[in-house]
Amino acid sequence: MPQPFRLPSRLARRGALLGAGAVLVVLGLLVWWLVPGGGRTPSGRVTFSTGTHTGVYERYGALLKKELAHDLPDVDVTLRASQGSGENVRRVATGKADFTIAAADAVAEYRREHLPGADRLRGCARLYDDYMQLVVPRSSSVKSVADLRGKRVAVGGRSSGVRLIADRLLSAAGLDINRDITAVGIGIDAMPGALESGDIDAFFWSGGLPTTHVRTLSEHFPVRLVELGSLVDRLHQQGGTARYYRAAVMPADAYPAAQRGQPVTTLAVANLLVTTDRMSPELTEEVTRTVISSRDRIGAVVHAAQLVDLRTAIYTDPLPLHEGARRYYRSVKP
Repeated sequence: MPQPFRLPSRLARRGALLGAGAVLVVLGLLVWWLVPGGGRTPSGRVTFSTGTHTGVYERYGALLKKELAHDLPDVDVTLRASQGSGENVRRVATGKADFTIAAADAVAEYRREHLPGADRLRGCARLYDDYMQLVVPRSSSVKSVADLRGKRVAVGGRSSGVRLIADRLLSAAGLDINRDITAVGIGIDAMPGALESGDIDAFFWSGGLPTTHVRTLSEHFPVRLVELGSLVDRLHQQGGTARYYRAAVMPADAYPAAQRGQPVTTLAVANLLVTTDRMSPELTEEVTRTVISSRDRIGAVVHAAQLVDLRTAIYTDPLPLHEGARRYYRSVKP
């Protein structure tokens, strides 16, 4: 016999509503967890200032653009070549670019001189170290920086990080870049060819290890790497932004054909991912996330990028950390 229909009790109705509410909360949390920001991703256009043609900065920027296209499909990234760190910092500080890579000493120098927009610069990540390299023909009489007196030496473009460090190294060795050498303002794309043809006697380069141009040159033209480590103390005595240089060793396998199983002492300086406080926290957080998460894929091509480390990325001295980058590091903190 059918049971008569009865309205649910007030207690039963309340229990059902609470249960449905709990399910909705759980579903909402799942959506939030699986799709950060509720499925909304940053959009717009950004400009990334890179570096000299075929240099490490340019190659890194091109690979990062591909990673960003995958992670942030609504963000249109434009790459702009540059002479290097000095020009990169100036572009970002003055709003002509949104993100860049620059060496810590170049960033510190820009801030020390209180140049336009210096106070707006912010760091997103410490990336990898650049190693200073002085390359000469194997038959060269140059055994130290002091031996460059009277030589034709490529020192990078006027706004490059290479030029900044070369100037300081020459000074530490008692030489003046404008009087004691013939300074040639070309980049890494032209330096190897100029050395091989005899148009220059040596070149300075600051880049991640190994730098493709240096390695390729060493494999078909006999060259040596001149030690620079003995000048680190004198560099530090210059004070100011020279404190961002540290003693380092290029391992014997960096350029096997040039080093012949011998490590070479030198100096290194950190590279930073740089933006300004004009950039939104949301976009900066996601760009920082992509930089860290793409380390192995980019590093398979640009070997220096393999050294990007989440544990040290947060240390962006001399720049304060951007709020968006801070959010990212908090989100992945164990």
